[in-house]
Amino acid sequence: METAPLPELLRPREITEFVGQKHLTGTNGIVRKLLISAKRSGFFPSLIFWGPPGSGKTTLARIIANELKRPYYEFSAVAASIKDIEKIMKKGELFPPVVVIDEIHRFNKGQQAKLLPFVERGDITLIGATTENPSFEIIGPLLSRSRVLVLEQLGGKELKKILERGLKAVKIKIRKDALEFLIESSNGDARVLLNVLEIAKNITKDQSLSVSHISQALQKEQLTFDKRGEDYYNVISAYIKSMRASDVDAALYYLARMVEAGQDPLYIARRMVVFASEDIGMAQPTAVVIANEVFKACDTIGYPECAINLAHGTVYLALAKKDRSAYEAYFRAVEDVRRLGNLPVPLKIRNPVTKLMKGVGYGEGYDKYSKESNLPEKLKGKKYYT
Repeated sequence: METAPLPELLRPREITEFVGQKHLTGTNGIVRKLLISAKRSGFFPSLIFWGPPGSGKTTLARIIANELKRPYYEFSAVAASIKDIEKIMKKGELFPPVVVIDEIHRFNKGQQAKLLPFVERGDITLIGATTENPSFEIIGPLLSRSRVLVLEQLGGKELKKILERGLKAVKIKIRKDALEFLIESSNGDARVLLNVLEIAKNITKDQSLSVSHISQALQKEQLTFDKRGEDYYNVISAYIKSMRASDVDAALYYLARMVEAGQDPLYIARRMVVFASEDIGMAQPTAVVIANEVFKACDTIGYPECAINLAHGTVYLALAKKDRSAYEAYFRAVEDVRRLGNLPVPLKIRNPVTKLMKGVGYGEGYDKYSKESNLPEKLKGKKYYT
């Protein structure tokens, strides 16, 4: 007889059993508060859960449906379509069903837009789960009708608690060094943790698991970088901030993390080009030339050799003097554009293309070497760049 995988068997069904995400599920957590409010009012908002793999997104969605005592439907955006959701509407449920869509970022913009009427009318309580940044992957109208809740990568203590449940379920012990190795190799992913535990249990007749058993079950080293998850943003952020702080060693470490995980070298090189203008700017204007050459080298050579070009560029940019004056000056100008709109361009610097334009004063009094401000009248004398 087939049995469910260990992660499914151990999946908690009540919020009190849920491990981790205390900022959401603790006594003062937003999910707890929303559930209490829903019991009084009957209303529960649509949510987008954003977090790394194995952090509890689907589990928490199921717990919410259970606590609300609502019909529950779960789909994967990889295989589902909007028609599947339309079929739910035809069932005529007494209360708005909870519809969980895993990997909702895989729905294209058109599919996401078709969800809007259901969410807007309150026909469903949508809970979308994604490892991708919702700001980039979820359309604005759907985001504005939902609340984004961020789930964090599970820590060692939380993984240990989950592992203890797993050990009890499969009735096996684990040595201390093997326990530490398994937790570290799981990369914060509870599903990986339990799957590896189950495999390790099934491939041995021993009463206690060793590092060797865990290593066999893993079959490969688990890199702590997920190209499709939260670390995608965390590692590139750490890389940029390390170069900004002129911390060469940290910058090289985070570069190695990305390269070894197979990150697109052109993605890294593009960020280097932006960094060269944003953070180095006028202190060393040739930095943008170097960054562009690294980009060209990566485009021409590719992996594995272009990793050396990326390292060369990283060291150069990290050691370069920093000056954000041009970057900051630009965004001060942007603030005025957004605040004041399209102010009239002074007549003297308008281009007199036709006789009529020249007749009404376009270009009149223009002196190409004048030190007088060319800003619109409302901004005369304004200084952005210092």
